Amino acid sequence: MALYAELHRHLGGSVVPRILWRYFQRNDPALAARFPDYENFEDFYTRPRESLEEYLELHTLVEGVQTPQTLPYFIYRLIRGAYIFENLAYLELRYTPFFRTDSQLSQTDRIDQMAEIVQIVGQACQIKDYPMVTSQILCMHSRLPYTVNRAILELAAQMPEYVCGIDLAGGDGAYGDRLDEFSELYQRARSLGLKTTGHLYETRQGCYADLLPYLQRIGHGIQIPLRYPELLPAIAARGQCLEVCPTTYFQTGTLEDYQDLRLIFERCFEAGVDVAICTDNAGLHNMRLPFEYENLLTQDILDFQELQACQKAAFRHAFAWPYPQPPMSLLTNLLQADHLTPIHDSSEPAPVLNVQPVS
Repeated sequence: MALYAELHRHLGGSVVPRILWRYFQRNDPALAARFPDYENFEDFYTRPRESLEEYLELHTLVEGVQTPQTLPYFIYRLIRGAYIFENLAYLELRYTPFFRTDSQLSQTDRIDQMAEIVQIVGQACQIKDYPMVTSQILCMHSRLPYTVNRAILELAAQMPEYVCGIDLAGGDGAYGDRLDEFSELYQRARSLGLKTTGHLYETRQGCYADLLPYLQRIGHGIQIPLRYPELLPAIAARGQCLEVCPTTYFQTGTLEDYQDLRLIFERCFEAGVDVAICTDNAGLHNMRLPFEYENLLTQDILDFQELQACQKAAFRHAFAWPYPQPPMSLLTNLLQADHLTPIHDSSEPAPVLNVQPVS
């Protein structure tokens, strides 16, 4: 039974290395020639990087092949793996739609094409064999001009059947000179009733308190408990949740010791701040959500009760989960004795079915 919720997963970084390599071999001669051997490609694709900026460059490798024609191919495999291997009941998939449009078009035409991209992604996520509640978060981007980011925001509001919120991505160190602009965009998003999250306080260069009041969830936010714990009471009062993606911080060089994570969780729990555990880029890390859970347990970062609290928080803060309780509550109710009727007491004779012959 699908049990978990994933709140922070990028479409670009979600493609596992084997599937991406096979796509190159079958469909892209240039990239197939660049990566003829799978083991070498997997090492290149999943190894840790020196910085967040270097790490984010890997997204461009995938964005270049995620076109309107190929998106269903990648998304089908993403949903299939998330359902079978990760037991996901709920998935928010985030990406920048502008980067999936035809780069040969003008900026205006690419903006117009974004609606098609959102529709393709939304329809591709609906797979009967792998039932899952899915929704999209559209990412504004620090590399894009105001006009494109504003168009992404407006598109999110126009397509609620597919989109549940907006994000700001592209490396949190690049926001500084445009804080007024991003603040205005978030104000506009809230006025339209959009749910909001944003990549903030992931690195030491991305700590911008001015943006925090506009967010309902904080993408990463680990520098808050690590370096600015005085902000935690206000975050708790606003009911904000941190989307913590443990493996990411070692892939980007943001953290060096797994035990650093303990302080993040401890300070959040003490302040009453909810934490959702996420993968961020499951493909780039070769790391599925249950393995994130297992690592936190085996490294003594969390105990089982704390892990379950984070799992429940993920459903509570999900932007588009349509039910009052997470799916594990349904399973628990089914297993309660007062909800079960014995089929047959073995101490009594089995009932005889009165089957009438067919005339």
